[in-house]
Amino acid sequence: MTIPADHLRAAFSDRLSDLYRREVPAYGTLLDIVAAINGDDSGTRLGSERHGAIRVGQPSELRDIARLFGAMGMHPVGYYDLSVAGLPVHSTAFRPVAAESFAISPFRMFTSLLRPAMIADDELRAKTLDTLEGRDILPERGRELLEKAESDDGLRESAAHDFVDAAVSVFAWRPRARVGLALYRDLLDVHRLIADIVSFQGPHMNHLTPRVKDIDAAQGAMRDAGLEAKDIIEGPPTRRCPILLRQTAFKALSEQVEFKTPDGWESAAHTARFGEIEQRGAALTPKGRALYDECLARAKRSDRDHDRAMADAFADFPDDWEALRASGLAYFGANGHALTYEDFLPVSAAGIFRSNLRSADDGFGAGHGDQAGFERAMGRECLDMFALYAADAA
Repeated sequence: MTIPADHLRAAFSDRLSDLYRREVPAYGTLLDIVAAINGDDSGTRLGSERHGAIRVGQPSELRDIARLFGAMGMHPVGYYDLSVAGLPVHSTAFRPVAAESFAISPFRMFTSLLRPAMIADDELRAKTLDTLEGRDILPERGRELLEKAESDDGLRESAAHDFVDAAVSVFAWRPRARVGLALYRDLLDVHRLIADIVSFQGPHMNHLTPRVKDIDAAQGAMRDAGLEAKDIIEGPPTRRCPILLRQTAFKALSEQVEFKTPDGWESAAHTARFGEIEQRGAALTPKGRALYDECLARAKRSDRDHDRAMADAFADFPDDWEALRASGLAYFGANGHALTYEDFLPVSAAGIFRSNLRSADDGFGAGHGDQAGFERAMGRECLDMFALYAADAA
């Protein structure tokens, strides 16, 4: 019997969660916090929902990731230009697109691609490209099974189990670097994110994020549990009718890594991986997103503290379901309920990334998006999230 792609994704998501819990014990604390807050909803989609985040270094890796997730029923949705926040990457989110697929496994992977052209130093940029050249992030068995899944339109049970094993191994943490300590430090001096992408054997998980129904409660619970939580929650302010996506995180781990030196191996600390929790609300229409962006820009211009600035800026954003429907600001389904926002926010993603790099990496100014270049690198187009929501709306 051929295992459906949605069930491959469900098995992969569960196995990845087990792996990350072993690698980052504080992730287990996050799951306990989420389960306590979600309560009876823990057994629903809310209780099994999570997303991961990875970073790849070159187009061939992005194409392999797109194929790997494609075999699990995940499609690239949306284009996110993180250079607007000074980060030398751009991204998409691989996720299901059908409601029935989300019901089986609501798993997503936010995937970023390095933009070497943003490295100003010609010599270091050349070293970066040379280091990435020839890196193969897929194990041989995984590539064989991926090709079989694509040619046979699926995998039988025994092969499916091996495929999930191979897929999970792609994102495992490997404490021995691929570069020498001197090059690592050169990359680190330019940008900590570049060092994390280039220095290792593959795209280890940067975080795995469970979904909670009350992120304000989660923020307090994280601090009570001794986790070093962010000072602010990224995304919209607290509302009666939640919209889009709110995220908070605890500070990244400092982990020992072995680097090659002329005299052998030397251990040094590397900081990249962190914990994150999210709360999802209603998907907004283009009109709603324009109003959201306007409110966010107003808050950024304010000289008040973050929470007060956000509350003031969003005071005119309707906080009533009927008003949101009547104003055409949010998408609603045939059952009358608002459609859940299944995607991400570039400003929030950049805020989470920057807060966990533990660095004042301001060497990159605001760049320009290159969706066409990203899609060429990936070998396929990013789907339009608004078109997907509109198709599901009543």
